[in-house]
Amino acid sequence: MSLRPPIRRQTPLGPGRRTPRVRRASSARLTPIRAGAALVMLASLGALYGVSSSSAFEYARVRLTSTPVWTDPAAVEAAIAGARGQNLFRISTDPLEAELERLPTVASARIGVEFPDTLAVTLDERTPILIWKVGDLQFLVDDDGKLFAELPDVPSAATAGLPVVDDRRSASAGLIAGSTLDPVDLDAATRLASLVPSDVGSQARALSLVLTDENGFLVRSEPSGWTAVFGIYTPSIRTPDLIPEQVRLLRSLLVGREDAVERVILASGTEGTYIPKPTPTPTPSAKPTARPTAKPTARPTAKPTAKPSPSAPG
Repeated sequence: MSLRPPIRRQTPLGPGRRTPRVRRASSARLTPIRAGAALVMLASLGALYGVSSSSAFEYARVRLTSTPVWTDPAAVEAAIAGARGQNLFRISTDPLEAELERLPTVASARIGVEFPDTLAVTLDERTPILIWKVGDLQFLVDDDGKLFAELPDVPSAATAGLPVVDDRRSASAGLIAGSTLDPVDLDAATRLASLVPSDVGSQARALSLVLTDENGFLVRSEPSGWTAVFGIYTPSIRTPDLIPEQVRLLRSLLVGREDAVERVILASGTEGTYIPKPTPTPTPSAKPTARPTAKPTARPTAKPTAKPSPSAPG
């Protein structure tokens, strides 16, 4: 028979009874570690105040990270000139980037700080897709319809081969660099300006695009050939989505008769007509005039001279 040790049972604490906590009194003394940390903090604050108020870190120069194609560097400096003299530690770049993006040639801009006195500017310039001609002026247009710059006098690789829209509408005389085209006009112009002669079954050397108040968009074959009236487009009733059907209709009207067509009117994608070139009226051939025959002139006959009679002998 084995003996078991007695089991000691703990009396459960009452519901409101808690074990006492041991509290340690906090020391109010400034320890060397705390003193060192405070000293470092004060030194950092002093240094930060010093550099943020020092004239050695004032904005004085701008550096373009790449050579702009359309934007004048002087225009960049002028756009952010208000920040000149500000300390680079305190300068806010967001307002300066917004000023640069107000330039017509700039799509977006980024500014970085380069100590001690420089702002590094990165420009994303607009890309031309069309040349918009108004009178003697020619503007570069991007895919937002922004007329962002005048076409340079010296052609470049960026402008070579761009289609031209000859805008002859009276209201367009007020367009300037920085203006924005109507979205419907831009949509129609980009569709029509992309056409090449083979798209409409033409043997022409090239196609040109004209925009007038009376007839809207006109496509012409070059050199002087036929003219196709595509018309005026609107946001809802007669949208540029009609153009692909009009192109197919134009092709069908030109096939086999292009040389005889003067004008094509494309009322819709299914209704159109053409006006033939006038047939030249043959001029009547001149009748030969009778050649007068010369009358024979009478040949004068010599009158006989009287022979002297012999004198009588003396």
